[in-house]
Amino acid sequence: MASLLEAIKKSGDLHWLIGGDSGELVELAEQFYLEIIEQSSQQNSPRIILAESKPIRFLAGFIAACSVDCSIFLCNPFWEEGEWQQVFDIIQPDIIWGEVQNQKITAIIPNSEFRIPNSSIMIPTGGSSGKIRFAIHTWDTLSASVRGFQTYFQSQQINSFCVLPLYHVSGLMQFMRSLTSGGKLAIFPFKTIESGVIPDLDPEDFFISLVPTQLQRLLQIPNLVDWLAQFQTVLLGGAPAWQELLDRARDSKVRLAPTYGMTETASQIATLKPEDFLQGYNSCGRVLPHAQIKIINSKHEILNFNEVGTICIQAKSLALGYYPDLLEQVEIQVDDLGYIDDRGYLNIVGRNSHKIITGGENVYPCEVEAAIRVTQLVDDIVVI
Repeated sequence: MASLLEAIKKSGDLHWLIGGDSGELVELAEQFYLEIIEQSSQQNSPRIILAESKPIRFLAGFIAACSVDCSIFLCNPFWEEGEWQQVFDIIQPDIIWGEVQNQKITAIIPNSEFRIPNSSIMIPTGGSSGKIRFAIHTWDTLSASVRGFQTYFQSQQINSFCVLPLYHVSGLMQFMRSLTSGGKLAIFPFKTIESGVIPDLDPEDFFISLVPTQLQRLLQIPNLVDWLAQFQTVLLGGAPAWQELLDRARDSKVRLAPTYGMTETASQIATLKPEDFLQGYNSCGRVLPHAQIKIINSKHEILNFNEVGTICIQAKSLALGYYPDLLEQVEIQVDDLGYIDDRGYLNIVGRNSHKIITGGENVYPCEVEAAIRVTQLVDDIVVI
């Protein structure tokens, strides 16, 4: 990836970035690149924490780090002190870019004894809901996810409209898809869109990614409903979507594509295509070509169609482990329960660890939440 920065500079496309200045991005990337080179002269493969809150600076740092033989840790600039303490308990970075504990820092800190593959990309998972871990990815694992996406949607050039955090896998992969496919990347704060300020571009040419709460808020604003319905595809992930939300999106002719994936798989590995969604299907769709999913029981036996079990994943985009530990396994068994239906579509039932056994029956919180939501007596609900 040593030629990444040079390739971007030589592309000649000054309009691939919308909502930011691509010239400024390249200048910043060069500055970050030189800082890494200077540090590399003192030691091999520096470790970098990237916690820039401004998208342009974040992307510049990411591009620079991926152009050099180093390891980069993507971090949430809005983490609290306790979360940062978790980070520094496992990482001793050589360079810090961005804001840490509300202080803008660029610091040189002694290296640690841990050794991981050079040119690794560490993406955070966890946070306020639990322990922070970094999934170890590489340019190859992220690129495998992009290729699977391109093949599945039969789209060589991917234009992405990003309103999600770039430090999160859902935001980062939108950048990766656009960058590696020669597409355009539009970056705008979600609050700007929600306020009714709509960028001057044709949504029909773009994929947009949302989480369910964002979709819910946009569907409450009439002119934004019409705008959202113009997108080529509206990817939905990050959390389970409730039936009422799906029905409302379908009634509004939104080309929704519910997805299944996680940080460890570099975003989605199964997706329902918009055409199927508009016809009334509510599953996570078929598995993307770069991945394989099997459903197993407690004895690790593979189950048949329509039998609920634990989800096991193999994928070319699978993380190599959790920093600082590399995993030798070629598949992961996740906490999610689901089944493959007769059409070959993945259906998610709930999390195994969240299962409640009452009266000899298995009850899942998401089912209880859905039943309460449909009464329309509450604005929101969570069952724990």
